[in-house]
Amino acid sequence: MRPPLSLAFKSTTTTIPIVIVVADPIAFGIVSSLSRPGGNITGSTVDGGIEMIAKRLSLLLEAKPNARLGYLASRGNWNGVEGALIMGTARRASASLVHIDLGNSITEQAYVEAASKLAELNVNALLVSDEPDQIAHKEAAVAIATNARVPAMYAFRDLAEAGGLMAYCVDLPDAFRYAAKQIAEILHGKLPGDIPFFQPTFFPFIVNLKAARQIGFEFPHPLLARADEVIE
Repeated sequence: MRPPLSLAFKSTTTTIPIVIVVADPIAFGIVSSLSRPGGNITGSTVDGGIEMIAKRLSLLLEAKPNARLGYLASRGNWNGVEGALIMGTARRASASLVHIDLGNSITEQAYVEAASKLAELNVNALLVSDEPDQIAHKEAAVAIATNARVPAMYAFRDLAEAGGLMAYCVDLPDAFRYAAKQIAEILHGKLPGDIPFFQPTFFPFIVNLKAARQIGFEFPHPLLARADEVIE
């Protein structure tokens, strides 16, 4: 669920129980505590925080050292909390980073327009945002890097399975299974505000060797050895 939608639900009711699966409920002002969210909202957070952003960026730079990175994201993401985290992480890593703008609303056409920016901005590695719309447009999100023959790091398993080079991600099925357990607890009388948010502890690193062959890319052996899952 996108943070704005979660906030819209929150502003609509304070009594109907709400179970959400969202990036960072604290950063977006949805709840003030993960252990005791209070009110009528609980759920799962699918954001590993700044450590996860740093890890994605680190893995991408290990795959493509000294890269000029492009961050493929909507304008709202770039100008918001996550964009600030990405820029700060890149600065600390002494990495060159530019925004590949998907506009105010992510559409198929937005990817077409963004594709021309890769060569124009001399981008040779792509970090793709963890916005849910990237899943909805997974073929386009993969094609933009494949067509430019640049390595890309994705935030969702779906995109690696759709032909993306690699992903460092939350196990989303696990988050939704836990959300179902929370719904069951609520139906048995527990208050949402007393149910802690589920916080993931396993973040699989997935590499796609078929995608690598398609763009003529070879993974460094130490990086490949650390993969939790290899798509042949």
